[in-house]
Parts: sequence; C-alpha cells; structure tokens
Amino acid sequence: MENVKIVENGVEARKEIDQFFREGYTKDEIYLLAHDNDRTEHLTDAMDINEVGIGEQGIFGAVANVFRSRGDELRSKLESLGLSAAAAAHCEEEMDHGKVIVVATKTA
Repeated sequence: MENVKIVENGVEARKEIDQFFREGYTKDEIYLLAHDNDRTEHLTDAMDINEVGIGEQGIFGAVANVFRSRGDELRSKLESLGLSAAAAAHCEEEMDHGKVIVVATKTA
C-alpha cells in the first residue's frame, strides 16, 4: 500500500499529512499511529486527524483490542485500514523503534 508512510517524528508526520491533503485525501481519511497510546492521541489531536476507532475496526475489533497486547492492537488497527498482515507487522516493528505511521485510505 503506497499510502503508508513511516516517519521519525511529528514534524515528518505533518509533512506527509500535508502531502496527503494535496493528493485529495480529507482529514477523515488520514490516520496516525504510534506505539505509545498517549503519543498517538497527542499527535492526532495536534494535527486534527483520525485515530483508528470503532468506525474502522467495527465493534468486535474495538472490544477485542481491550484484551490484546499493544502490538496486537496496533497490527489489528493497521489491518482494519487495509494493510496486509505482513505490512502491519512491519509497521508495528517500526513503531517498536519509536517511528510513527501515517496512513491515508479511502476504504476504511
């Protein structure tokens, strides 16, 4: 999926988000994830974009995430945005190293 960007920090994330806007995506079609939940919330609030929620995962996926490890939860969220299991695992591994994932999708 070409609409997945792995970046180092919020500054780089902002650049990628702005590029997605230029490509015609709306704020409701752009998602940001970080390994730390507080960092995800802070960045999505600051950049006025989406977190992956019930609308993307469905009620059962959202409830299941309550019982999953953070890594399993992140992979599940990425897959709900259209990433393959392998791509989601790669992104989650990058988040383990402090990276931030920005995803733009028309299908979520």
